[in-house]
Amino acid sequence: MVCLGNICRSPLAEGILQHKARRAGLHWNLDSAGTNNGYHVGEQPHQLSQKVAKLNSIDISHQRARSFTADDFDRFDKIYAMSKDVLEDMRSIAKRKFDAGKADLLMNEVYPGRDLDVPDPWYGSEPGYHEVFKMIDTACDKIIERYGVKKEDRA
Repeated sequence: MVCLGNICRSPLAEGILQHKARRAGLHWNLDSAGTNNGYHVGEQPHQLSQKVAKLNSIDISHQRARSFTADDFDRFDKIYAMSKDVLEDMRSIAKRKFDAGKADLLMNEVYPGRDLDVPDPWYGSEPGYHEVFKMIDTACDKIIERYGVKKEDRA
């Protein structure tokens, strides 16, 4: 899960998907990162992201912001960007390692091909964080539906 600073949207997405994956009995390696290198590295998620997550029984306080790297394409099967500008930043950072088959906008899980952004709540007030949570939550439900079949269930 990737956004700009890795303190608002992508930590919520990591926390929500981790919560849903655990409930589904899935052992996925999930992480989040930001494309604005150095802005918030090492910081906890934004207080309002933490508050909205906690109101939904998800604790993201243990997360720490990190920078997105080209090597993330080696480490992960799927990388979701929160917005088109973040996807372009990922392409620029990864250069030859960018894999269009692994990268997509998160909201394309809900609205395939519409290329909708998850708005950045950074400059807004608490209601914006609730709206972002709802959008990400819906997308994470779709991810679980699409990819959540356990290997033993496929046989």
